[in-house]
This record gives sequence, C-alpha cells and structure tokens, in this order.
Amino acid sequence: MRASLIAKQFSVAGHLVSVEPFGSGNVNDTYRAIFRTTFSEERFILQRVRRAVFPNPENIMRNMRVVTDVCHQKLEEVNMSSDRIWQLPKIIQTRDGQDFYYDGDGDLWRAISNIASAVSYEKVQSPDHAYESGMVLGHFQKLISDIPCDQLSYAIEGFHITPIYLSQLDEALKTPLAQELLEHSREARYCLKFIEARREFCSTFENAKKLGELSLRPTHGDPKVGNILIDEKTGKGTCIVDLDTIQPGLVHADIGDAVRSCCNPAGEDAIDLHSVFFDTELFTAIYSGYMTYAKDFFTENDHKYMFDAIRILPLELGIRFFADYLAGDVYFKTRYKEHNLKRALVQLKLAESVEAREGKIRKILG
Repeated sequence: MRASLIAKQFSVAGHLVSVEPFGSGNVNDTYRAIFRTTFSEERFILQRVRRAVFPNPENIMRNMRVVTDVCHQKLEEVNMSSDRIWQLPKIIQTRDGQDFYYDGDGDLWRAISNIASAVSYEKVQSPDHAYESGMVLGHFQKLISDIPCDQLSYAIEGFHITPIYLSQLDEALKTPLAQELLEHSREARYCLKFIEARREFCSTFENAKKLGELSLRPTHGDPKVGNILIDEKTGKGTCIVDLDTIQPGLVHADIGDAVRSCCNPAGEDAIDLHSVFFDTELFTAIYSGYMTYAKDFFTENDHKYMFDAIRILPLELGIRFFADYLAGDVYFKTRYKEHNLKRALVQLKLAESVEAREGKIRKILG
C-alpha cells in the first residue's frame, strides 16, 4: 500500500495498475510499477533507498544525474554506428520536477525507467554471456571515463577500500555476540583463520595509490552479472543497471567484482562449497569482452594490478559478509540465520580457487 501511494507521486501518465516486489537485490526495497492509459502501458522501477546503507542518498541521486546525462548524450551518437542499441535507465522525476521523493519517515524514493525486452541472470549462463557482460562493463567505463571525479560524491564512504572492511571485522570481533558465534561455529573459525592469513595482502590497492601507480576514476561500484541486461532478441548486452554505487574509485574494483560474480558458476548462494571454483574459461570470455573497450583507457599499471583485483574482490566480499554475520546481520538482507556466514564461505572458497589458478590466470592476462 505504501509503495502504491508513493508510485503515484512520480510523473507517469495513466492510472496505477499494480506495484509488485521486483528483483533480488541485497540492499534496497525494489518494486515494478505499472501504469496504463486508454492506449498504452508504462512500467518503471520504484526503489526505497535504505539510509542504513546509504546515509546520504541524495549523493546517489546527484551522481546518477551527472552520469546519466553524460551517457545518454553520448549514446545517441554511439548508437548511430553500433551493432546494438546501448541503453541506460533514465531518472523519472516527481510531479513537482524533483529527482526523488521523501516519504513521511524521511526515506528517499526514486523512480527509474524500465529497460524493456531485456533480461538479467543471477548466474552466468555461458561463455558468450560472460563475454557480453565484460563488453557492457568496459563500454560503460569508457563512457564515464572522462567525467571529472570532483563532479561525483561518495555514495558510500570507504566503499571497496579493503582495509576498512578489515577494521569493521576487528570491531565486530570485540563483541560478546561475535565471540559466542566463533565459539559455537567451526565454519566461523575457519573464515577468521583464512582472512587473517591474508591480512597484509588486503592493503595492496591502498599501497598502490600511495605510490601513485593507481588513481581514482568514475566507477560503477557493483557490476555483478545480475546487473547486466541482455537483449532478449539478439542475446547482446544492452546496459548496466543499479547505479547506486557510482562514485570515484579504482576501475580494478569494477572489473574484479564483475569477474568474481561471473566466474563462479555455482553463484553467491551456492549450497555445496565443492561446487564453487574459479572458471578460467568464463574468465577468458569476460576479460576479452571487457578489454574490447577498456584497452582505450587502461594504463600499464592498470594491467600490472589486474591479478590482484581478481584475487582481492572475492576476499573483500567474504570479509564483508563475515563481519556482518558477527555483527548480527545489520547490513545485508538475509533469508535465514547463518546466511551471511554461508555467503562468506562461498567467497573465501572462490578466493582460494583464484590463488590456486594464479599461473593460468596470469597467462590469460598476458
């Protein structure tokens, strides 16, 4: 009922038909709203942005406005000579011309256009799917690569800075709840031991920034395979969605996270840990697709740190899931009691698989 009332605040023609939960995101509350007129139907995505995750949701909307304005202008030119129609969601304004709406509790709601005739998958379907996912990310990064970072705000302070997640884990470990969970869970103790053995490695990117070898650029922030839309008619990638985490960062975090999501065929919620592994065939495909466009802005140092990106992102997410589990599941949405612990185990197993395949991965990277 609440979402239905809020959907009516946005400037969409027609009468509201339905508002239903949509997608499987771990953070925001997402709905698809349907409006109809006597001659047409309009669908759009309605979301409540959780302040518990994004303390300054206005920053998200400012970033989204900057990026979509730049990209839509470029895409009009790109699509004239492309083998596909590249797309990107558009902000739908409220009836009084604003980019978002505040409800009675002060929560921010936004509406964005629904990309029709396209589908996303929570797990990669084939090497061709992996290739298209890499192309979409590389193309998006190329589109936004010339946006000055000072035009973008930080949606989440410290996002993808691995040592910060380690410090959050350290704080969680000080609590009685964490000690109790560790005492009663062999799996939790395994996670902690695995992470501690790689603590020094977690500072790799921060050290590279201090040395001046890597620098900040506009990034998507969450380019997992589920955020890549594939055209139902052609099978080609058409756009990337979920623009909440756009902010200055390292492009390595983007490609590393995309690879992390794509190259584990078992998926993030794998039940059997034995099914979790880093698929180098899928990696070859996604990296090839990505470099189709990334070659235009990649530097020698960017290449130098690529393996580290592939290794650190599953480790980082494993740390985040594990810290949230020890803190009482305060950040990620969960479906059962030990969901975050199981998620952590999957990511750490993936990180271990990457380490075991280092030689082959470096050969693919050239």
